[in-house]
Amino acid sequence: MFRLSRERKREIALSKIATVFGGSGFVGRFITQQLALEGWRVRVAVRNPNLAGFVRPYGPPGQVEPIQANIRFDRSVQDVIAGSQAVVNCVGILAETPRQRFDAVHAEAAERVARLSAAAGVERLIHVSAIGASEESESRYARTKSRGEAAALERFSGAVVLRPSVVFGSEDQFFNRFAAMTRLSPVLPIVGAGIRFQPVFVGDVAAAAAKAVVDRRVAGIHELGGPDIATFHELMQKMLRIVRRRRLIVGIPRLFAMPMATLLDVMQFATGGLLSNGVLTRDQIRQLQYDNVVSGQTPVFEDLGIVPVSMDLILEQYLYRFRPEGQYTSIKESAEALDSDNRI
Repeated sequence: MFRLSRERKREIALSKIATVFGGSGFVGRFITQQLALEGWRVRVAVRNPNLAGFVRPYGPPGQVEPIQANIRFDRSVQDVIAGSQAVVNCVGILAETPRQRFDAVHAEAAERVARLSAAAGVERLIHVSAIGASEESESRYARTKSRGEAAALERFSGAVVLRPSVVFGSEDQFFNRFAAMTRLSPVLPIVGAGIRFQPVFVGDVAAAAAKAVVDRRVAGIHELGGPDIATFHELMQKMLRIVRRRRLIVGIPRLFAMPMATLLDVMQFATGGLLSNGVLTRDQIRQLQYDNVVSGQTPVFEDLGIVPVSMDLILEQYLYRFRPEGQYTSIKESAEALDSDNRI
């Protein structure tokens, strides 16, 4: 049987180009790296390529390149996808600012990327959304995510939509955020303590995106949840055990949380974004009424041939820095255990 050499396979693969919108962000950079490992040339479409130079070492010189693009404008999107065989859109925001609105980023931009990708003859379109995307939701985040999905599926035949639950990894904005709070306060306030999550490792999301790029049999909506389901309160307990800190977890009722979030939102928009609300928004409170787990009505990781990684295998690898003694905690604990044994 005739077999291609490894070098020839790589040469052929490198003739294919993938454009990743938001490819320097938390999820996007993992997708970029995974595609590079698969042998694709990757265009990392970002607003400021000067801040995305760190993606270049993901492959040999010239394989991964950040390119300036603004997802708000047709011409900019057209230019960056020209000649691409695959496009991945993982642009998204967790909270609005005066300059970044959910409708523009999640819905209008998604429609633009899908429409122009189809017109350019792109073979594969992968749209990264989120579990909970629904027109029925009270949350504008969830509603605009749903509109973006609908636009991608309508404008691009065979588009793939990936809906991850809350994504964790070394640069996440979930566990890192709350672990940082434990350094400053004896109390850990949370809204929606009983809401269930199904956290998913960022590397698994990237693997799913790469699989969708190369496998034409993959189509439609896929919900991506990890192997563990836990309430918000339980996740915070797990985080506290890892960072070796005792903190009182206090569930804040929506009745009290909404006025505080309203004040923070008003301050942000009244100052034109100078005072950014990175604490709690009204829309986030609305999101925290719904469980963030797979529905069982769509394909999941297993349908992609991917076994998702458990939180227990990953969290300690990057949350250790929030421990009182940081990287030396394990040494101290071993010394204390040895001293205790000697005393006995």
